[in-house]
Amino acid sequence: MTPSLVLFAAAAVSGAYADLEAIDRQVAAFTGAPIGAVGGALTPVDRRLRLQPCHTGVALSWRTAQQLSVVVQCGDANGWRLFVPVRRAAPVAAAAPAPDVVKRGDSVAIAITGDGFTVSQPGEAMEAGAVGDWIRVRPAAAGNGRSDPMRARIERPGLVTLPMP
Repeated sequence: MTPSLVLFAAAAVSGAYADLEAIDRQVAAFTGAPIGAVGGALTPVDRRLRLQPCHTGVALSWRTAQQLSVVVQCGDANGWRLFVPVRRAAPVAAAAPAPDVVKRGDSVAIAITGDGFTVSQPGEAMEAGAVGDWIRVRPAAAGNGRSDPMRARIERPGLVTLPMP
């Protein structure tokens, strides 16, 4: 057996690696929640890790303001650093889409607004949409001609606006 293998085997037997269970306990104390619980570590630290013992102690901090993971850092020179993911609460279901307040073919007032003025004219919605949506509308043409469509934002039922810069 080579001397390096003997040293490696002796180190493994003598417990010369960092105590991963102690790191799990420190993370649980830092987050205030046990492993697997909401707000706690998602899973225990991987037991396959062979980290050098940390003689100066470890420092724990949040990785980001969103508190998605905990940074566990050994303060020794050339120390190691772990990122422990945190279990977040289930995301809130997305809000139901807003109902369409303008339907295709509805008559609408097209208001063109600028700095200190508003001009409006009648038109027809070419698409359906909810308040805040941008839809295609066609101004009512004088005479028998057809006007080119434009995009406008729905303000409320029956009113779309086209802001001018």
